[in-house]
Amino acid sequence: MKEKLDVRLIVSLLAVAIIWGTTYLGIRIAVETIPPWFVAAIRQTIASAILLIILIRRNELSWKGWPYLRRQMILGSLMLVVANGMTTVAEQSIPSGLTSLLNALNPIFVFLGCVLIGLQKPSWKGFLGVIVGFIGVAFIFRDGFSALLDPNYKTGILFLCAAISGWTIGTIYVKKSNQKSDQIFLDLFYQFVFSAVVQFVLAFIFSGDADVSSWTGRSLLAVVYLALFGSVIAFFCYHYALKKVTATEVSVLSYFNTVIALFLGWLILDEVITFDIVIATALIILGVFITNYKKQKT
Repeated sequence: MKEKLDVRLIVSLLAVAIIWGTTYLGIRIAVETIPPWFVAAIRQTIASAILLIILIRRNELSWKGWPYLRRQMILGSLMLVVANGMTTVAEQSIPSGLTSLLNALNPIFVFLGCVLIGLQKPSWKGFLGVIVGFIGVAFIFRDGFSALLDPNYKTGILFLCAAISGWTIGTIYVKKSNQKSDQIFLDLFYQFVFSAVVQFVLAFIFSGDADVSSWTGRSLLAVVYLALFGSVIAFFCYHYALKKVTATEVSVLSYFNTVIALFLGWLILDEVITFDIVIATALIILGVFITNYKKQKT
């Protein structure tokens, strides 16, 4: 008997792949005039306000106890303060393309982490698929690896390494805890509120003397886009997908994020798409296919 097609899962995966692919450009535009920790804090504040309205209209705003709050604070710390916040800081000194390239390491670490703690069985197919996909991503930027040795990138790279670690640990934590929740909006609301408070503290510590009058409408619109699409919609889809498939299968979408970030660079910044990029795209799709392909059971 054939399994019923999960349309919601497919839509969620596509949303994660496409929306988060656009956020690299959004962050880059936002930090043009707004300090990164303020970008992250304002983004989560707007997202919190949107979710608050949704929860009140649905009559779903509730207090679920300290253990529940502690879990949301852990997730907010790892996936929003560390991963999202430090990626935003990194994009002040690292191009969005290079940022997406390094973020493509996430599936490798998630897969290895899941295997290490016994959350997922090791397989040559899994290792091969992740490696092939990453080679495809690396192929896109093979002429730009010298930038990794540039001292001007060191601070940004350190922030991005921390961001990758936070996202990897957060993804594995979600899957490991395996706590079913039908109130994803409520979960995200608490995570966004907590992270917004922490990020505002960091913003005033590191950029307290920021000149608000220099913030452009272009950057502010980018923050609003990041809040609505990058935070509320994409995070909802991401958490929904994690309940349906393995952490590695969800995180491997970062390959598509990189391709989309590259496409937007071509579309908006007039960057050239070369034959190398075409080859890289084929490798990325092949890697995703190898990792996710499963034989139909008879």
